[in-house]
Amino acid sequence: MRHGRRKPAGPPPRWSSRLYVRLEPRRIALFRFLLEAHDNLALFSVADRRQGILQLNFSPDQGGEVRAFLARVRAETGVETVLDPGKD
Repeated sequence: MRHGRRKPAGPPPRWSSRLYVRLEPRRIALFRFLLEAHDNLALFSVADRRQGILQLNFSPDQGGEVRAFLARVRAETGVETVLDPGKD
Protein backbone atom coordinates (compact mmCIF):
# COMPACT_ATOMS: atom_id res chain seq x y z
CA MET A 1 0.00 0.00 0.00
CA ARG A 2 1.42 3.36 -1.02
CA HIS A 3 1.02 6.37 1.13
CA GLY A 4 0.67 9.85 -0.29
CA ARG A 5 3.69 12.07 -0.44
CA ARG A 6 4.51 14.09 2.58
CA LYS A 7 4.18 17.79 2.21
CA PRO A 8 7.56 19.13 1.08
CA ALA A 9 9.48 20.93 3.76
CA GLY A 10 9.81 24.65 3.36
CA PRO A 11 13.14 26.40 3.18
CA PRO A 12 15.32 26.09 6.26
CA PRO A 13 15.07 28.97 8.72
CA ARG A 14 17.71 31.66 8.46
CA TRP A 15 18.05 31.96 12.24
CA SER A 16 17.70 29.64 15.18
CA SER A 17 15.46 30.37 18.12
CA ARG A 18 16.98 30.32 21.57
CA LEU A 19 16.16 30.41 25.21
CA TYR A 20 18.11 30.24 28.43
CA VAL A 21 17.51 27.77 31.23
CA ARG A 22 19.02 27.19 34.67
CA LEU A 23 19.59 23.96 36.54
CA GLU A 24 22.01 22.68 39.12
CA PRO A 25 25.43 22.25 37.49
CA ARG A 26 25.59 18.62 38.63
CA ARG A 27 22.43 17.89 36.58
CA ILE A 28 23.79 19.16 33.24
CA ALA A 29 24.91 15.67 32.17
CA LEU A 30 21.44 14.26 32.93
CA PHE A 31 19.86 17.10 30.94
CA ARG A 32 22.16 16.34 27.99
CA PHE A 33 21.21 12.66 28.13
CA LEU A 34 17.48 13.43 28.16
CA LEU A 35 17.83 15.94 25.33
CA GLU A 36 19.73 13.41 23.21
CA ALA A 37 17.03 10.83 23.95
CA HIS A 38 14.51 13.24 22.40
CA ASP A 39 16.27 13.19 19.02
CA ASN A 40 18.50 16.16 19.84
CA LEU A 41 15.50 18.49 19.81
CA ALA A 42 17.82 21.38 20.60
CA LEU A 43 21.52 22.06 20.93
CA PHE A 44 22.85 23.69 24.05
CA SER A 45 25.94 25.42 25.21
CA VAL A 46 26.90 26.27 28.75
CA ALA A 47 26.65 30.02 29.23
CA ASP A 48 27.62 30.00 32.94
CA ARG A 49 28.96 26.76 34.39
CA ARG A 50 28.87 27.87 38.02
CA GLN A 51 25.24 28.98 37.94
CA GLY A 52 24.13 26.19 35.57
CA ILE A 53 22.88 28.54 32.83
CA LEU A 54 22.45 26.87 29.43
CA GLN A 55 21.62 28.47 26.08
CA LEU A 56 19.32 26.25 24.00
CA ASN A 57 19.28 26.72 20.22
CA PHE A 58 16.54 25.14 18.13
CA SER A 59 14.57 25.48 14.93
CA PRO A 60 11.86 28.17 15.25
CA ASP A 61 9.16 25.72 14.18
CA GLN A 62 9.99 23.44 17.13
CA GLY A 63 9.53 26.00 19.88
CA GLY A 64 6.42 24.30 21.24
CA GLU A 65 8.15 20.94 21.32
CA VAL A 66 11.16 22.37 23.16
CA ARG A 67 8.97 24.06 25.78
CA ALA A 68 6.94 20.85 26.22
CA PHE A 69 10.18 18.88 26.66
CA LEU A 70 11.33 21.32 29.36
CA ALA A 71 8.02 20.92 31.18
CA ARG A 72 8.32 17.10 31.03
CA VAL A 73 11.86 16.96 32.44
CA ARG A 74 11.41 19.67 35.09
CA ALA A 75 10.75 17.17 37.89
CA GLU A 76 13.86 15.11 37.08
CA THR A 77 16.30 17.94 36.38
CA GLY A 78 14.94 20.99 38.18
CA VAL A 79 15.32 22.97 34.93
CA GLU A 80 13.71 26.40 34.85
CA THR A 81 13.51 28.93 32.05
CA VAL A 82 15.28 32.19 32.87
CA LEU A 83 14.97 34.00 29.52
CA ASP A 84 12.70 33.14 26.61
CA PRO A 85 12.92 35.86 23.93
CA GLY A 86 10.55 33.98 21.58
CA LYS A 87 7.67 33.42 24.00
CA ASP A 88 4.54 35.42 23.28
